[in-house]
Amino acid sequence: MPPRRWIAHLDMDAFYASVELLRYPELAGQPVVIGGGRRHQPVLLPGGTRTFSTLAGYAGRGVVTTATYAARDFGVHSGMGLMKAAALAPQAVLLPVDFDQYRHYSRRFKAAVAEVAPVIEDRGIDEIYIDLSDVPGAQDTIGFDTTGGVRAVAQEIRNTVKRATGLSCSVGVTPNKLLSKIASELDKPDGLTVLTQAEVPTRIWPLPVRRINGIGPKAGVKLADMGIRTIADLAAKDRAFLTEHFGRSYGRWLHDAAHGVDDRLLVTHSEPVSMSRETTFDRDLHAVRDRAELTRIFTQLAEQVATDLQKKGYAGRTIGIKLRFDDFKTVTRDLTLPEPVADKAAIRHAAGQCLKRVDLARRIRLLGVRAGGLVKL
Repeated sequence: MPPRRWIAHLDMDAFYASVELLRYPELAGQPVVIGGGRRHQPVLLPGGTRTFSTLAGYAGRGVVTTATYAARDFGVHSGMGLMKAAALAPQAVLLPVDFDQYRHYSRRFKAAVAEVAPVIEDRGIDEIYIDLSDVPGAQDTIGFDTTGGVRAVAQEIRNTVKRATGLSCSVGVTPNKLLSKIASELDKPDGLTVLTQAEVPTRIWPLPVRRINGIGPKAGVKLADMGIRTIADLAAKDRAFLTEHFGRSYGRWLHDAAHGVDDRLLVTHSEPVSMSRETTFDRDLHAVRDRAELTRIFTQLAEQVATDLQKKGYAGRTIGIKLRFDDFKTVTRDLTLPEPVADKAAIRHAAGQCLKRVDLARRIRLLGVRAGGLVKL
């Protein structure tokens, strides 16, 4: 009998906010929102305590990057404008984003998982799919529990992530990626859910159709207009009905998804579409008064991109720059070259040509260099 297929979806819990709580443990249990700028940096007082900015009185166009579960209880969620969040939870602490720190912890948790289960599909900074099918112990039956072995492996992964990062994660384990994505959300935060195909009617069908990854807002509204609100409602429709109303391809996919059918394999490697380096300055820099420092940093970024390209065997046909000014407005400029390049001088020159097309009257807080249109050398 062939081994059962076990796919896990691991999702870090309120990832950015949880990383910040490691740095500021005194905020544990409090509503905290990530999305502020440098002016919202905590201030260390002489006695060793800190004062924190709050959402009260916030004015600006910023958006919520993420929020702790305590803040979510007030209705605050990712992508919401900070002014609206301030109306819902004025007492919530507001912290600036720190993507360098988040990337650091992302690398740590993925490396920890790879020690236990090396077949991983990277889905972003805070989530991965893991094939547990061939991991030792995953196919074991513990007593009468046929899922006991894979549950123990998944728990070992969660413990390993906790030891490596101090952070919690939620894991869903099912026979495929579609169901595992849903399952990882069922017992958040810090949850572990293992489901078999036989449990789809009891655990999956009662959920709203939008819980299926791939059913967006428009499809959700169209389904609701048809009286299809739960996954059970969707599963009750035959394939012909769904293809008639949603087209052959999407209709067939809806029918399969409602029944928990998904044969996709993990994508463990993909070709990069671009490589970039960027840095946020400790203080906003002026194009004239800080010209020497900006030139040094700009050249260094171009050299780093060249090193990355050469190390991985790529060249870039399109060179671009990214600037963020002191008002948080971001601009980009690109230049497509006749031939792909990978040496630092060519990248620096092309990036410099891009820079000439930007109005540098305002102070700069972030600078980046990018190579796109990658080709293998």
